Amino acid sequence: MTNILIVDDQDDMRAGIRSMLLLDPTFVVVGDLSDGLQVPAFLRDKAVDLVLMDIRMPGIDGVEATRRIRKEHPASNLRVIVLTTFDQDEIVPAALRAGANGFLSKKVSPAELVAGIAEVVAGGGALSGAATAALIGHMTDSPPPAIDKELLERFSAMTPRERDVVVAVASGLDNHEIAAQMSVSPFTVKTHAVRAMTKVGARDRAQLVTFTFRAVLYP
Repeated sequence: MTNILIVDDQDDMRAGIRSMLLLDPTFVVVGDLSDGLQVPAFLRDKAVDLVLMDIRMPGIDGVEATRRIRKEHPASNLRVIVLTTFDQDEIVPAALRAGANGFLSKKVSPAELVAGIAEVVAGGGALSGAATAALIGHMTDSPPPAIDKELLERFSAMTPRERDVVVAVASGLDNHEIAAQMSVSPFTVKTHAVRAMTKVGARDRAQLVTFTFRAVLYP
C-alpha cells in the first residue's frame, strides 16, 4: 500500500484528486492539507510514502514546502510530486532543485496521475511533456551555466544506448514511446534508464533530466 498526502489550498481540487486515486486500490489517502505550513508536523505524526504538492498556496508555496521536507527528512524514501498549471517556466527547475521527484499538470487524466504516482513510488520520476517543455524553455532563456566536467565524465561512462535513452527521457518521452522509437521493449528502456541514473548519481528520472541538460543538451 502507498500512503499519500494531498496538499492543495483548493477544497474541490483535493476532493478531485482523492476521487482519481480511487482508481488504484493500493493508494491510501492518509490526509489532505490546505497549506504547506502544516506539512512538517503531519509528516512527523503520520507514515507517508508520497506527497502530492500544489505549487501556489498561502503561507509557503510548494517549492519551499518541498525544500523543508528534504531538510527535515534527508535520508527518507518519501517522494514528492508537484502539481501545477505550468504558467511559469521557472517553477519547474526550482521544484526539482528543491527535491521534487516529479512534476505533473493539474490537467492530467486520472490514468496519467495514477501512472505518474506508480512510476515515482517505484523509484522513477514523473515529468510530463509540459514540464519538460517548461524546463527546456527556462534553460534556453537562462545564461549558459559553467560546464560541469565531473558530470560530463559520468555521462561519458554510459553506453551509446544509455545515452540515447536519457536524451529521449529529457525530450519528454515515456518508456513506451522510447521503446517504440528504438524498437525494444519498455523493460529494456527502463533498465537502460536505471543504469544511467546509477552512473550519473541521479535519484530519479526527474533529476536525470536536469543532469542531461547540464551535461549533454545544454549548453
